[in-house]
Amino acid sequence: MTNSGHTVLIVEDDASMRRAMERLLGTTGFVVLGYVSAEAVLAAGIPDNIACVISDLKLPGISGLELLAELRARGFEAPLILITAYDVPGRCAEALRSGAAAYLVKPFPGIALLDALRAVIGSVPRT
Repeated sequence: MTNSGHTVLIVEDDASMRRAMERLLGTTGFVVLGYVSAEAVLAAGIPDNIACVISDLKLPGISGLELLAELRARGFEAPLILITAYDVPGRCAEALRSGAAAYLVKPFPGIALLDALRAVIGSVPRT
């Protein structure tokens, strides 16, 4: 099973983390677009074929939660998974109330990311 029809957009300012997620998703057949900031994503424009956005919560400039709000204001409906290394009590609930489809705390195993994608877009094979 491949994910050749699914394009995932990753917004992560940590280059090594972004590359690791890009490699993981690439091995399962996703097309991955990686960005270093929310501003870069918004400036580039969001392609219509994005199946899911994975965004770091704490980014320089616009945060992952602010990116989620801006995407929704622009009519973008695809799910958004928030990831963070700076978890605090109540943050997950806030993210989910704000419309995030899933919330993962770094470091997380690759299977946790694939499981989150499976839950929000379906048809993601286990590696």
